[in-house]
Amino acid sequence: QVQLVESGGGLVQAGGSLRLSCAASGRAFSSFGMGWFRQAPGKEREFVAVINWNGGTTYYADSVKGRFIISRDNAKNTVYLQMSSLKIEDTAEYYCARDRRLWGSYSGRPDIADFGSWGQGTQVTVSS
Repeated sequence: QVQLVESGGGLVQAGGSLRLSCAASGRAFSSFGMGWFRQAPGKEREFVAVINWNGGTTYYADSVKGRFIISRDNAKNTVYLQMSSLKIEDTAEYYCARDRRLWGSYSGRPDIADFGSWGQGTQVTVSS
């Protein structure tokens, strides 16, 4: 059973940057794709970004493309989300999650149902 712990959230002004981290416990971190999702109050959880097992493939939601970068360090069992040019509409609870399937092969937006292990989330608030 993997445990995921997010950190790095906080309050930032519009146009600013934040770097989220997601530390995973347990073995086989490097064998699975990892994703970032977010949920704003009153809205459904939505996909943000995903990365395959070795970082060779990434995919982003259109709303964050060109502003966010997902990366991973398998030696540290950690996945990151570098967020730049933040907008007020980026305000949400951010969650990392592990794909249920080995390796991860992403040619498009993944199905949230494919992710079976979730962290507790970290709040990102962007102010004007």
